[in-house]
Amino acid sequence: MQRLEALTREAVALAQGAPEAEVARQMVICNACRYCESFCAVFPAMARRLEFGKADVHYLANLCHNCGACLHACQYAPPHEFMVNVPRAMAQVRLKTYEEYAWPAALGALYRRNGLVLALATAGGLALFLVLMLAVRGSLWHDPLEGNFYAVFPHGLLVALFGAAFLYAVLALAMGAARFWRGQSPGATSGDAVAEAAANALRLKYLDGGHGDGCNDADDRFTLWRRRFHHLTFYGFLLCFAATCVATLYHYGLAWHAPYRLTSLPVLLGTAGGIGLLLGPAGLLWLNYRRAPLHGDPAQRPMDRGFIVLLFASSATGLALLAGRDSGAMALLLAVHLGVVLALFLTMPYGKFAHAVYRVAALLKYAVERRRPNGLQLGAD
Repeated sequence: MQRLEALTREAVALAQGAPEAEVARQMVICNACRYCESFCAVFPAMARRLEFGKADVHYLANLCHNCGACLHACQYAPPHEFMVNVPRAMAQVRLKTYEEYAWPAALGALYRRNGLVLALATAGGLALFLVLMLAVRGSLWHDPLEGNFYAVFPHGLLVALFGAAFLYAVLALAMGAARFWRGQSPGATSGDAVAEAAANALRLKYLDGGHGDGCNDADDRFTLWRRRFHHLTFYGFLLCFAATCVATLYHYGLAWHAPYRLTSLPVLLGTAGGIGLLLGPAGLLWLNYRRAPLHGDPAQRPMDRGFIVLLFASSATGLALLAGRDSGAMALLLAVHLGVVLALFLTMPYGKFAHAVYRVAALLKYAVERRRPNGLQLGAD
């Protein structure tokens, strides 16, 4: 106990109030305790270190999946004087990571402003603009167009507008992740390390609490619902993206132009993905409001909720458009859906979506690191 207290005082002396320093302080305590070593990837990675520099802290913070298991198991958690709250400390550093590695760097501050109000205002503003455009043209209400969206907005306009927004989002996130990766100095990456990281990301392995029973949400009871809702959201998004890719192949590769039948592959993929993006975000929003106050960073919950609501609204308006595509309200439904999707793309590089990109990078570093000898010999992976 005396050694633990001495290490804690040393870490506090180095802290100076920065989120990275607070994680370093808590990791010193965790490194002396080791009770949570089997919970997730964070603690075996921690055991390879005696000191926690900035790059180490950023790596560990993005490796954390905020399952909450360590908080409820910790004997030094609040109200203990050591005040160890690893999920909250890690969440605060993750935000710092997004801000620091953002591209362009000047837009990093948007992470603190990207909340529920901004998300709804952006989606509502863009949808209203498109609706007013149709109203001015006199095409807001129309005879049924047999689901031909391009009779409302030209194909070239949609490709240019949404293609540019999507490609910018991909570029901004990729540049941020590349800057983060270079700062980690991970060394050579092998194929089996990439395969392991991909498998862990696709399975959401570390949302199982380290023992397969799941996360702690409202209290210390374990539940797999957070993992399930994440899976619905993640794979729903991928199915919708696959639907877009297949439709692009149909249009440009096979000269099969929209509208597509309800039984066609793009519509089936999009419908399945849309259902996933209804159930998953709805469940995540419910869990977000129920989570224990000590979990995560309360200051980031508006950003979390803004992203979740945009995902849900994109799916809800898309399914409504599918249901009403043969009606006279198709143009109105299309304008609302396009406004929401455009808002999602524009806010994506500077919102909660970033956590997926940086977490995959951290999982890859962990897979690479696990294949190297542990020079400290203080813990086993």
